[in-house]
Amino acid sequence: MRSSRRSAVDPFIVMDVMEAARRLEDAGRDIIHMEVGQPGTGAPRLATQALTEAMSTAPLGYTVALGLPALRARIAKMYRDWYDVDLDSARVVITPGSSGGFLLAFTALFDTGDRVGIGAPGSPSYRQILRALDLEPVDLPTTVENRFQPVPADFQGMDLAGLLVASPANPTGTMLDTQSMKALIDATHTQGAAFVSDEIYHGIEYEAKAVTALQITDEAYVINSFSKYFSMTGWRVGWMVVPEDHVRIIERLAQNMFICAPHASQVAALAAMDATDELQANVDVYKANRALMLDGLPEAGFTRIAPPDGAFYVYADVSHLTTDSRVLADEILQDAGVSVTPGLDFDPQRGHSTLRFSYARSTEDIVEGLARLKEFMRKR
Repeated sequence: MRSSRRSAVDPFIVMDVMEAARRLEDAGRDIIHMEVGQPGTGAPRLATQALTEAMSTAPLGYTVALGLPALRARIAKMYRDWYDVDLDSARVVITPGSSGGFLLAFTALFDTGDRVGIGAPGSPSYRQILRALDLEPVDLPTTVENRFQPVPADFQGMDLAGLLVASPANPTGTMLDTQSMKALIDATHTQGAAFVSDEIYHGIEYEAKAVTALQITDEAYVINSFSKYFSMTGWRVGWMVVPEDHVRIIERLAQNMFICAPHASQVAALAAMDATDELQANVDVYKANRALMLDGLPEAGFTRIAPPDGAFYVYADVSHLTTDSRVLADEILQDAGVSVTPGLDFDPQRGHSTLRFSYARSTEDIVEGLARLKEFMRKR
């Protein structure tokens, strides 16, 4: 059967790595997972309890396309509590995960062939979703000096329809401060381009609170998710905040693309937002794991790393060890039983010499994984 040109997107390499790790586990191997950006914890207890109660009292059919009003209002309250931003809940849209948010945002903002700037390294999904929508992703190679975040000079004079940034970022965990975020927003708007802010790792910060684009402007798309801080990856529920004059645009698209985000997940997400103690306990684990990684990876021989401000990743330059990060990642998996992600997922041009290590699992797993990495590198 025929297939479209737009469908010819690259695979999500980390998912291939997960599959290779699963095959080894099926064969009886014990694998430490440092590849996937997924919390080792499940949804907060308040979330599962709320859903159990709702399932016994209601059919949980379709919600309106923009999402449960109570959840949208609770998210608006979070912006007041976390950032001192007075947000009208009418601008909040509940989406089927952040992936659904990106589909809606890119469809609403860009026309066929438009060029959209993305920092490299960056999440591979940005690039592939843009391509699947017949848009052109434009990689903006970032530097260590700028902590792997784009700066206005990276896209000066380019004919871009939009710029997408992430803070905290995947795969580096680095963040933009207020001044840096404002400079990017101002430069984007000066060019008449749209600004999209991926904020799905907000809440997982270590030394300073992440800055939301909404503290600087209302003329931006902000995308977030319940997958990371709220530990609800498989529930596939997220949200976006859009300018007031784009609410109806997004509503029309959401009605036709998704009808609504899963009702059950919305119920659970609403309750999860009040599970403050449990969620903070998760962040405390990430913080402890981060300290272990920042000490243990250099001891193992992975010395060229960017210390993360947030999220739960360490991005390492391994150019002194390999010219093929996929081969090195496979060697680590096969020989050490530790699953890590080749950098090609995040940077098609330079990722052959980088690896991403996730520390989202239990501290016990991180300790064991680091011990295995040290032994692997000692023998190598």
